[in-house]
Amino acid sequence: MKKLVSFSCSECSVVLIFMFISVSSSIVQTEGFESFLQLPNNGSWRTRSRYRRVLSVGDFGARGDGLSDDTEAFENAWKIACSLPARARIMIPAGYTYLVHPVDLSGPCKSRVTLTISGTIVAPKDPEAWNGLNPRKWLYFHGVNHLTVEGSGTINGMGQEWWARSCKINPKNPCKHAPTALTFHRCKVLKIYNLMIINSQQMHIAFTNCLRVITTNLKVIAPATSPNTDGIHISASRGVEVKNSLVRTGDDCISIVNNSSRIRIRSISCGPGHGISIGSLGKSRSWAQVHNVMIDGALLSNTENGVRIKTWQGGGGYAANIKFQNVLMENVSNPIIIDQYYCDARFPCANQSMAVKVENVSFVHIKGSSATEEAMRFACSDTSPCEGLYLEDIDLVSYGGITKSFCWEAYGSSSGFVHPTSCFTRNDRFIKQKIPPNSAIDSF
Repeated sequence: MKKLVSFSCSECSVVLIFMFISVSSSIVQTEGFESFLQLPNNGSWRTRSRYRRVLSVGDFGARGDGLSDDTEAFENAWKIACSLPARARIMIPAGYTYLVHPVDLSGPCKSRVTLTISGTIVAPKDPEAWNGLNPRKWLYFHGVNHLTVEGSGTINGMGQEWWARSCKINPKNPCKHAPTALTFHRCKVLKIYNLMIINSQQMHIAFTNCLRVITTNLKVIAPATSPNTDGIHISASRGVEVKNSLVRTGDDCISIVNNSSRIRIRSISCGPGHGISIGSLGKSRSWAQVHNVMIDGALLSNTENGVRIKTWQGGGGYAANIKFQNVLMENVSNPIIIDQYYCDARFPCANQSMAVKVENVSFVHIKGSSATEEAMRFACSDTSPCEGLYLEDIDLVSYGGITKSFCWEAYGSSSGFVHPTSCFTRNDRFIKQKIPPNSAIDSF
């Protein structure tokens, strides 16, 4: 039996360096997205806008009183905008609350469409509104190219009743799917700006099978106790950039899963939540591949994990060419973690020999305070060890005592000051292994 390798270091003080001030200050302001957008006044769009038609959901019968069902008005406005041969804008006016039931807004559209949300969109409170419908969808966009969703408004999933019925809140409840508030599926050249998304039934915003996505200045908020409420979820998508956003939820702030590549995350404030995660990957012996991912600039505060890669036993594929850099931790449990024995199940998972390969992963300029004694954990597979791991300029301290690192089948190298001490096993093939130049990641 191999011995588990563990190192410990005495507690040391750390000066929080000013480089992170620019990150946290530019990340998000919790107020005032309204100033980002100046909407045209009635009648002025012809001279001030590139849009040939501006449609308001009120013109299609939406009442905006928060009680009347405005779903049909939204559908009809979308159908008209999507059918126009020139650019169109759909307005969700400020000062109104629109109750919208599950809705599919599909493409392809004849021209570019912009959805400007200045008011509030709310979901039905009662999960029974999804009877006979797909329980994983609420606002569902699919097959739309050159779509922009912007505004100073709010999307409210009204998820409280869904959370109460979750098996994670009450183990006696059956485990069921719940809706994602805002889903974009098979969309290309997509832009999301300046929105607030709160209290989703489950995930808040998801990109699946999308290409070339820019998401900026979002506020995504739900209670820390809300189950499975991932903030931003990226699956099977390429060329995705998420920046300058605030995420406070009950699950991963950002999760990047199967078959995603060329992902860049910049200037993110995360917490509470479960941190920024690659995975989980390989569940139910599935094949997954995630590569060319850059997380550059993040403030994580009071999260259950920091920056993480998590894979199930028995899966296949790989997670490779991933870099976490310029991250500040404040009272974070498990600040740096690779876990190839991830098991989010009611019963212990069986040991399996197959594993998702994890290689060429760098952690650079990561500093702050750990809420757990074990500040770095690399628990890798016996049959498919982690290789090409790299640490540089790491300083993770604990207010309560020492911090430690843990390694199992983890091969890599380190450079400069690293605290707690690296426990990697050296492997000549991967010494000084780093992520390829940024061009490999930036080539959207």
